[in-house]
Amino acid sequence: MEIGILLKIAGVGLLAAIINIILKKSDKEEIATVTTLASLVIVLVIVLDMLGSLFDSIKSIFSLY
Repeated sequence: MEIGILLKIAGVGLLAAIINIILKKSDKEEIATVTTLASLVIVLVIVLDMLGSLFDSIKSIFSLY
């Protein structure tokens, strides 16, 4: 597993946490929730891309298609 992808996910999480704390201190909790959901979507896209490449590797290993 490549360490760069894990660092990207950790970076997105850390950035989201910092933005969330700043927005909650500014009494903008709705925007904090939206930024948290947006960061979750970003991480899900990264994970789905990894799953797509995993399935491509499995297809090539077992000569499917």
